[in-house]
Amino acid sequence: MARVLVVDDAMFMRATVKKLLSEAGFEVAGEAENGQVAVDRYQELKPDVVMMDITMPEMDGLSALKEIMKLDPGAKVVMCTALGQERSVMEAMDTGAKDYIIKPFDADKVVAVLKKVTQEG
Repeated sequence: MARVLVVDDAMFMRATVKKLLSEAGFEVAGEAENGQVAVDRYQELKPDVVMMDITMPEMDGLSALKEIMKLDPGAKVVMCTALGQERSVMEAMDTGAKDYIIKPFDADKVVAVLKKVTQEG
C-alpha cells in the first residue's frame, strides 16, 4: 500500500491520522509538524503521497506545497483544511494539489481520497 507523509502542526491530529491510515493499510512513511520540515522529509523519504494541513506555523501548507512541486512536479499532495478556507483550497489545487479533505474529517473519506490519489497514474 502507499507510503504517506503526514503533515500537521497538531500532534494529536498526526497521531489520529497515522492510526487511521495504518488501520486502512497505508504505510506512514513519516510525519512533520510544519511546512519546512515537510519539504525536508519529502526529499528524504520520497513518500507516495503527502497529507498536509494548510494552516501551520513557520511555513504553511501552501508554501510547502509550492516547494514540493518545484522539487517534484509529479508529487501527490492532499491538503487538509478547516471549513471556510475555500480560497486556500482553490490556490492549493491550482498549485498542484491532487485533492483536499475538510476537517473535521470522516475516516472513510480520508481513505477514499488517498486511495484515489495514489491510484492515479
